[in-house]
Amino acid sequence: MGNPFQRYRIDEGDHVDLGKIPTEDDSAFGGSKEEGKARLLELADRLAVLQEKLYAQDEHRLLVVLQAMDTAGKDSTIRDVFNETNPMGVQATPFRQPSDEELAHDYLWRVHPHTPARGQIAIFNRSHYEDVLVVRVEGFAPEKQWKRRYRHIREFERMLADEGTTILKFYLHISKEEQKRRLEERLEIPDKRWKFSIGDLATRQKWGDYMKAYEDAIAKTSTDDAPWYVIPADRRWYRKLAVAEIITDTLEGMDLAYPPEEPGLEGLVIPD
Repeated sequence: MGNPFQRYRIDEGDHVDLGKIPTEDDSAFGGSKEEGKARLLELADRLAVLQEKLYAQDEHRLLVVLQAMDTAGKDSTIRDVFNETNPMGVQATPFRQPSDEELAHDYLWRVHPHTPARGQIAIFNRSHYEDVLVVRVEGFAPEKQWKRRYRHIREFERMLADEGTTILKFYLHISKEEQKRRLEERLEIPDKRWKFSIGDLATRQKWGDYMKAYEDAIAKTSTDDAPWYVIPADRRWYRKLAVAEIITDTLEGMDLAYPPEEPGLEGLVIPD
């Protein structure tokens, strides 16, 4: 029996219509919200063991890409899924507005140095996909230019996979109605106001354009080597659980193990 959370995977060649994909689905988990939160804690502990084995074995690499509209929960997903892992083996990189130096290079220049080394997990909070999302919708590059980037991205990710990187890409699928509620929450709670940006409202006005951009990006770049998962994100607990289940299941499939012990340890006495 396979992992039920694999139902959110977009296979290569699939058509993607985000309007027909539910944002509140929780059907891959048969328990309650409280049971789901308990399961997430179990997975966080299991993930920590798997990450330690990944680090110790020093053979495999894992790249996790998170993309979403504002308020969909990228930050809290990273925090709660990876909160038990060792920071020595996990690196999260947020890709914000590019600097002048980054803009002076090709758009993948700022991304490649943050891909994982052997034994490492790298997490992208936003990513190279901004260059076929924001760049497209906001008109920062002509259509001919950003359309070429789907091919670039497929080839870039194929190269990473060929060199030993396992890639998981998650689109956290939030509804426009739930985003409105969360933006209002940020305004109403003083400790959350720092998260609020007036620019989020301008982006929200282009919701349809962004949905179309995400649909094209996901459909054109979900491959066997680097699959996309469209994760329902209206329920916070379920979104985190789904991501954790898929990542843990992927690591379990890598046949991770601690390296063999050094010879001569049996019966060794530590001197006073």
